[in-house]
Amino acid sequence: MTVVDQPPRRTTGLSTTADARRVPSARRRLAPALRDDDRFVAWAATVAITLLAGFLRLWQLGRSKAFLFDETYYAKDAWSLWHHGYVTGYVPDANEKILSGRLTGLWTDSPSMVVHPEAGKWLIALGEEVFGMTPFGWRFASAVAGTLMVAVMIRLARRLTGSTLLGCVAGLLLCFDGLELVLSRLALLDIFLAFFLLSAVACLVADRDWGRLRIARLVPGDFRATASDWGPVRALLWRPWRLAAGVCFGLACATKWNAIFPLAAFGVLVWTWDAGARRAIGIRMPRLRSLVVDALPAFCYLVLVALVVYVASWTGWLLHADVYEKALSDTQYGPYWGSYLKHDVHGFFPHLERSLRSLWHYHHDVYAFHTKFLDGAKHTYQSTPQGWLILNRPVGVQADLGIKPGEQGCTAPAGSTCLRQVLLLGTPALWWGGVLALVYAVFGWLGKRDWRFGVAVVGVLASWLPWIPNDDRPIFSYYAVAIIPFTILAIVLCLGTMIGGPRASDRRRMWGTAVAGAFVVLVIVNFAWFWPIYVGDLITTPQWLDRIWFSRWI
Repeated sequence: MTVVDQPPRRTTGLSTTADARRVPSARRRLAPALRDDDRFVAWAATVAITLLAGFLRLWQLGRSKAFLFDETYYAKDAWSLWHHGYVTGYVPDANEKILSGRLTGLWTDSPSMVVHPEAGKWLIALGEEVFGMTPFGWRFASAVAGTLMVAVMIRLARRLTGSTLLGCVAGLLLCFDGLELVLSRLALLDIFLAFFLLSAVACLVADRDWGRLRIARLVPGDFRATASDWGPVRALLWRPWRLAAGVCFGLACATKWNAIFPLAAFGVLVWTWDAGARRAIGIRMPRLRSLVVDALPAFCYLVLVALVVYVASWTGWLLHADVYEKALSDTQYGPYWGSYLKHDVHGFFPHLERSLRSLWHYHHDVYAFHTKFLDGAKHTYQSTPQGWLILNRPVGVQADLGIKPGEQGCTAPAGSTCLRQVLLLGTPALWWGGVLALVYAVFGWLGKRDWRFGVAVVGVLASWLPWIPNDDRPIFSYYAVAIIPFTILAIVLCLGTMIGGPRASDRRRMWGTAVAGAFVVLVIVNFAWFWPIYVGDLITTPQWLDRIWFSRWI
């Protein structure tokens, strides 16, 4: 029997799991989202929690009148990128001049060797263009990205669980994570990476539901597949959500290269989802057939689209590649264009070809920088990835120590002092609880065959494990900000399992809700306790020591 791309009157009630077990169908699971009343409540709650997150991230955002940690690179790189089209060098005392309000005579004409892609720096530059070259200006884009992450988190968790309540819980947990908060208040690249990765995965989950609902509408309820049936093909070629995921993955890779690993991991996961959908309607050899009719188009949507977006993010380089060549041809980073300096290049396509070749050689040198030049380097706050999930070594980005009583409002008793510190530290209750949830998530995915836990497990592993082989060079625990959204998904799915579905007993639902509510309250209280060292509030030294629970946190 050949399946035609026409909607029948009956549908299959397609299973949401890869092995077609008895679980709610995609249609049933999405039913609450299709009701107008629930949709209004869900969006109202999403907006309210997002506004709360935005307030926390924008509150006194520019109070620290300094370049904190690697802001000294990205803020200045972004400014020159916006005004020159490429990153330039700057004079030695540029920081002091910028903080005093002087913006002239700071940048050199020659380009600078940058070691990260430019999408995140373009976003930082946008904030600087709107609000000026000030601490608030260069941190504004990060605050917006961190705030929008909360909104995406709510919608993704709600889609996975079918529960507006659990979606809001996920948003609140991310809203009150200390690591995500602090990175949302700094002009670093990692918050943009985490936002684009989370958005990409949210698009893939939406695409999964979209594709399965479409199959359910196309395949008759009494369909019996024969050995030659492939299932719907043409009707599934256009995947708008998958296209959006490719754009988001491209922007993530254009922020930091380590986004390549989640892209690859979720690409494989998408193939298993597609194969599971075909297995659910009885298609023979679903993995092999899905590899042909689903995986190849998915590769185009995810990898090729991401590649185009990535290359487009380097437009500044492509338009000024001759400037880079002339400046770097006599250094260890060149020459890139070979005979470009000896022969003029005329025409759009010859110039584009030479520019792309130059960009390729530049990427080779950037890769060498990350893999060779940093070998043996040391940093005070570097840490091993094996301990990131348990917060083994946070990063201090600001420390104003030794403030005496009476200075700056210090109320410390005689013989003591006050201080201000900004510490890149996750909320301990959330992260430590997340470790337990991840253990159960592995069982939920592999043992119970619940695909939703697979989203959390794959997200964590793909964002975490690739760092382990590189633990011999300076890497930092705040790279784990890309991990925490997937950890929260594991937590929320565990809480949903604990509470039970509509058929669970009242006693189970009562106790499950009580435990889930207690955990959320614990995270919020824990976040409030660490608030002073997240935002650099003035506290006494004894108060600071009460919050530094381990010697490795100093």
